[in-house]
This record gives sequence, C-alpha cells and structure tokens, in this order.
Amino acid sequence: MSSNAVASRAGYNRFLLLVAGLGGLLYGIDVGIIGGALPYLEATSGLNAGELSIIVAAVLLGSVFSTLFAGMLADWMGRRALMILSGTSFVISIPVIALSHGYGPLFFGRLLQGISGGFIGVVVPLYLAECLVASTRGKGTGVFQWLLTLGIVAAALIGIYYSYRVEEVARSASAAALFAFKDQAWRRIFWVSLPPGVLFVAGAFLVAESPRWLFKKGRREAAYSALLRSRAPEEADRELHEMQETAQANLSRGAAIRESLLQRKYVVPFVLACIVLFCNTACGINSIIGYNTNILLQSGLSDVQAHWGYVIFTVVNFLMTIIGLTLVDRKGRRFLLITGTAGIIVSLTVTALLFLGTEKSNIDVHDRLQSAIQPDQTLSVRFDPAQAAQLLGAESRIDPAKASLVVVYSYGDFTAESTVAHSNEEGAPVIHVSRESAVPANKIEAFFKNPFADVTAARTAPLKIEKALVSPLPDASHGWLVAITLYIFMSFYAIGPGVCVWLALSELMPTRIRSNGMSIALVINQMVSTTLAAIFLPIVANHGYSTIFFLFAGFTVIYFVTATFFLPETKGKTLEEIEEYFEGAKASA
Repeated sequence: MSSNAVASRAGYNRFLLLVAGLGGLLYGIDVGIIGGALPYLEATSGLNAGELSIIVAAVLLGSVFSTLFAGMLADWMGRRALMILSGTSFVISIPVIALSHGYGPLFFGRLLQGISGGFIGVVVPLYLAECLVASTRGKGTGVFQWLLTLGIVAAALIGIYYSYRVEEVARSASAAALFAFKDQAWRRIFWVSLPPGVLFVAGAFLVAESPRWLFKKGRREAAYSALLRSRAPEEADRELHEMQETAQANLSRGAAIRESLLQRKYVVPFVLACIVLFCNTACGINSIIGYNTNILLQSGLSDVQAHWGYVIFTVVNFLMTIIGLTLVDRKGRRFLLITGTAGIIVSLTVTALLFLGTEKSNIDVHDRLQSAIQPDQTLSVRFDPAQAAQLLGAESRIDPAKASLVVVYSYGDFTAESTVAHSNEEGAPVIHVSRESAVPANKIEAFFKNPFADVTAARTAPLKIEKALVSPLPDASHGWLVAITLYIFMSFYAIGPGVCVWLALSELMPTRIRSNGMSIALVINQMVSTTLAAIFLPIVANHGYSTIFFLFAGFTVIYFVTATFFLPETKGKTLEEIEEYFEGAKASA
C-alpha cells in the first residue's frame, strides 16, 4: 500500500469532516444569529412581542416542515444531493432576510433558513453515520456539533461588534441616526453569515455520495469506489460484504420489512430516540440561545455587558463541546447524558430562583395605563425615568431610573404582549399598543392564534390592559450571577446532550428505518422548539423568567430519568450490533 494512497485517504477523511462540519456551522448560525440581531430588530422593525416571537420561531417552524420530508428526500435524491439543496436554501435565505421590509418577507426568509437547518439536521448526521467506521463515529459526528457551536460563537462575536458600534453612534449621533444605524446593524449581521453557506455548497459538490445509499440503489461498483476514497481496500471489501449480508437478511424477511415500525424491536429504539429529541429541546437550549441577550439585559446587565455575556456563553459552549468530544468515545454516551442532564437541572433551578427573587417586587400598574388609552383605542408610553416615576407613585421602592415595563393587553378574545422597555435605555423607548399588533388580519391567522376567538368582534372591541408590570432592574452583580448559572447550564449541556444527541439519533435507529425514523424524531424535536420559542415571550410577560426556567428544569428531569434507566450504552458498537441489542431485548421479553 503506497504512502500516497494512505495520505490521500486521510486527506479525504479530513475534508469530509470539514464539509460536514460546515453543515454544523450553518445549523449553529441558524440558531444563534438571531441572538445578536434581535435587540436591533426589536428596536427598528415595529414588530410586537408576538410577532418577534414568531420571527425567532420561524427557523424552527421551517425545520419542522423540512425534517418531515428530509428522510424521504435523502432516500430519493441521495445524501450528497440533499446536502447541496440544504446549503443552497441557506444561501438564498440571507438576502431575503437582509433586504426585507415588514413582517412578511422577514418571516419568509427566516422560514427558508429553517428549512435549510431542518435538512442539515437530518442529512449530515445520517451521512456521517453511514460513511464513518465505528471507532471514529463518536468523534466524527461530534465534529458536526463542535462546528455548530462555532457557528453560535461566530454569531455572538458579530453581535458584540455591532453592540459597540451602536454604543458609539448613540454617544455622538441624533436619535434618528441611531435608529437608522440599528436598522442597518441587524441586516449586516445576517449578511456576514453568507460565506459559510457558499463554502458548504461548494464542498458538498466535492465529497462522495454515501456508499450505503449507493448500494441500496443497486450501484454496487459506485458504492465500492466511495468506500475506497476513505478506507483501505481490505476495509472496503469487508464493509461491502456486510452490506450484502444485511441486504440478503432483509430480503429473506419479505413482507415483514414493510411493518418494521410496528415491531417492538424497532418501536423501542424509535420511541427512545423521540424522547431524547423531545427533551433535548424542552430543556430550553434553543430559547436560551435565541433570547440570551434579552435575558441578560433583564437580569441587570447593560447592552454591551449583555452582548459580552452572550459571547462568553457561546465560547463556553464551544470549549465544553471539545471536552465532550474527548470523552464521548471513552466514557460513553449514557454516562455523559446522565451527568449533563443532572447539571442542567441544578443550574436551571438556580437561575429560576434568582429571577424569582427580583420578580417578587413587580408592580402591576394596568389601572393607570388603562386610563391613558386614546379615543382610537391605542396606547403609547414613552418609558423614561419620569414616566416610570409617575406610574409607580411615591410609595414604590423601585428606582424609576432602573426599571422595566411590559404590557399585556387584549382586543376582545385576542391577547398580545408588548416588547420590554427599560427606563435606562438610550433614546427613551416607546411602547405602542394598537389593534393591528393583537388582532389577526384574516381568519386563517386567527385560527392558528386562537381557534375559539371571534375575530369579527375583536376588530371593534375596546382595548383592555390586562397587565402592566413594572419590574426593578437589578444591578450588574445580579446580572453576572445569572450569567454564571447560564454558563454552568451551557457547560453541562455541551458535554452531555449537545455531543450525544446526534449520536443517539443516528445510532439508536435501526438501519431499515434510519432515514425516515430520524426525520420523524427531528420533527418532534423541531415542533417542541417552535412551540417553546413562540410561547417564550408571552410566558415571560405574564409570569416572569422564573416560570419559564422552572418549566425547562421540569422537562430535563424526564431527560435524566430516561438516560439513567432506559438508554443502552452504544459506545464502540457497530450499527448492526446496536440493532441486535434491541432484537435480543425482544427475544428475552
């Protein structure tokens, strides 16, 4: 065997991981880019809290639709072709978002970005699981998660850069100039994420198709050639022989194959994977990433401090993922999941308690705002220190110069929430409440928002202020304490669920249902992500951050119990050996 052949295979394997890693990078950008852009989008777009929640959740909503069909598409067009399609979708989404004006185009661009992420989330781990040998599958698939975290770090660094620029403009420019710069800031944040998408598409054209997909399509010689690009001839011969044996075994089962999802040996690992994917998102990871800057702002940090806090948060994720990669093939998947979920439960509970301590001082001033409603049933409040003092009254212990205000209001059966305004913010933020921000424009939108509501009556109903909470803004020390608990949360997530979730998804699924099973499990995952992102701001506005963090902790308890008592260890086992484990479990039952 020539040294050139060995070097060529090693170089190709590194390139394969690089391309797959770029897929993870795009997935991370999908999740993280909104964190830095959201404060400026919120300040300049005129969207209300509900619309902003939908914009954040649109990526996840797009993922729900794309993951539903990703397995079918991966089987039909091939893993490599679907990687190219997913990267192209991401590239197209960037100009759609960055050039958008208004809710509709912005939502469509984010939806397209989510469709890309959904495809990537299925096809890249599937591609790696089918291309890598068992001894490196843990670390290889972990590269996807590692570069995913790098994408989140990159998004955070872009956000902190523009945070400094905004602070500089705020000191030397007019309010109109500051508004214009913020409007450009969130658009430029999205533009900067374009090059990785272009590189991923270019790289996907250069890698080989999955040998297992080629063999499944009857292209035996092409499958063997694909194996030779990354393996020695004797290894390629052995794996090709295993594929033939598996195909013959499947053929001998006849009609039973069509009922594979109904057999216990397939149902058990499928259900376990679905529970893992459900809980992996229900612990709040995507919401905490997407709203991280807003969380830190409300905990007491300034704009620049909150952006730096988010940068540190993403760096912790990136570094702890490296540690997770070194442990996943040594300690095993199950050990890391148990350790990670236990740490997440503790950190989320402490975070909730920290917010609960400050939220006890909240004051509801809805009666005073109700009297300020205009004859056209709108309300505008410029929440500066003077306005805060007027709303609070002389007896309040809340400092008017360090307070926040969120308004929950309704027109008939439809309820909405304003964005959060801080009295110490530059330019004195204005909360504007109007019928258009709460009542859907048509019956279809009304059905999805509240299927039991009367949209016709809501169009003429008077404005009612349900709740107007003035909250104290804690000092920076409290903010950094909250930040530390989130860093601990991120550390345990990164070494446990963050590294293991993609492995669990691809390893637990039996070969015959892997692509479609992964799609179904990821649809559940993305539906949970979409739901949590959509309800995050409404829950915070009505019940505070403590409630949402307690909710996340509760879901993680389910995750911990599943990992401790039901998940098998898959470290060092081939995909066929893992499938045999569940067959043995059935036989012994």
